[in-house]
Amino acid sequence: MTTRKQGARRQAGLWPAKQTGDNMRELSIYIHIPFCVRKCLYCDFLSGPSSDGEMESYVNLLLREIKEQSIFYGDHRVVSIFMGGGTPSLLPAKETGRILERIRDGFSLAEDVEITIECNPGTVTAQKLKNYITYGINRLSIGLQSTEDEELARIGRIHSYRDFQQTYAMAREAGFCNINIDLMAGLPGQSLTSYGKTLERVAALSPEHISAYSLILEEGTPLYVNQKEYMFPDEEEDREMYELTGRYLGEAGFHRYEISNYARAGWECRHNKVYWRRGDYAGFGLGASSMVNNVRWKNPDEHMSYADCVEKMGDGGRDRRIFEPGSAPYIMRPQEKSFVEMLRRTGRCEVQALTSEEQMEEFMFLGLRLTEGVDLEEFRRNFGKTAEEIYGKQIRMFEEQGLLKREGQRLKLTSRGIYVSNVVFAAFLF
Repeated sequence: MTTRKQGARRQAGLWPAKQTGDNMRELSIYIHIPFCVRKCLYCDFLSGPSSDGEMESYVNLLLREIKEQSIFYGDHRVVSIFMGGGTPSLLPAKETGRILERIRDGFSLAEDVEITIECNPGTVTAQKLKNYITYGINRLSIGLQSTEDEELARIGRIHSYRDFQQTYAMAREAGFCNINIDLMAGLPGQSLTSYGKTLERVAALSPEHISAYSLILEEGTPLYVNQKEYMFPDEEEDREMYELTGRYLGEAGFHRYEISNYARAGWECRHNKVYWRRGDYAGFGLGASSMVNNVRWKNPDEHMSYADCVEKMGDGGRDRRIFEPGSAPYIMRPQEKSFVEMLRRTGRCEVQALTSEEQMEEFMFLGLRLTEGVDLEEFRRNFGKTAEEIYGKQIRMFEEQGLLKREGQRLKLTSRGIYVSNVVFAAFLF
């Protein structure tokens, strides 16, 4: 009998990986697809409605960017690809295939590469899902948010719970054996009872992964502007929903491995863990962010500026000063001044070569998001000093307050600390 994990590996095998060496560095790739049917009332993401012609034009720009930039990553092996948005599933299947084909042509892929695409209920067909499998996509992330239609309508979602049920069933039938479901707590009109019903229904489907976030009112969104017109759960109800999530999903066989993410054993999201562990990732598309070898940068948010940026990449990307002399394939040395200058010259935004202090900050506040916490020995190896030398006062204070605890060489949030994690994270900023 084939297990789900074996099935996932077989799916990945539908897209053969290039041969890679043992000394290659790991890389994750994020692809931003900024299209949606209609923006939700809480959404401040870089996305919006678009025509088929605009989608094709955007994909052509994206393909060019991927091609121009792939020469930088000759010493990297791609371990995960994540297509997010927006609603990537709005793209015609052939366009999705073109993007993944371009990545395969330009990058070396791990044999068990994790390839995720986000979709909203009602935006895929049975045939499109089968095409995804053929392209090597082996993980599907479905944006459900709630199983209550009234709650969905209040936040401007375009689908119903029934739409989700049909999408989920089609995904299983198509062969997907690694599915994430996104949920939200703290929605207008939501009660502890209705949220509990959502958790119960979703857990009963036995997905491999569940992401459960609390609604954040982002400034400028319709929900923020008109918040007085809605009845939101109060702080106590919000805390009860948060505690219910961990308790119920834990009893249903999901373990929390990050503040808002739960998985069955062996099904943690590899791509997201790259962010929290400060691994290398390259972002392609409008507004996409990257971080390689402690250099961060971001693509322009505006379409014309992004198009101009891609145009400039042709010349800037071939600047041999940023490559190791004689290397084949080219080996990127991002911390070198010439590389940072190239990023700025080609129109990238927020270019930042992280200082040692900034790297330590990120190591702590990103790593503490994971329930496994941070490895104190790894901190010492990376920075030549112990975490106690740098953050001893903060660590002792939160240990005394019961918000942090040590387990061997690991420092992690307690259950109380998870609920007030932002307070803990802020203390690790210089």
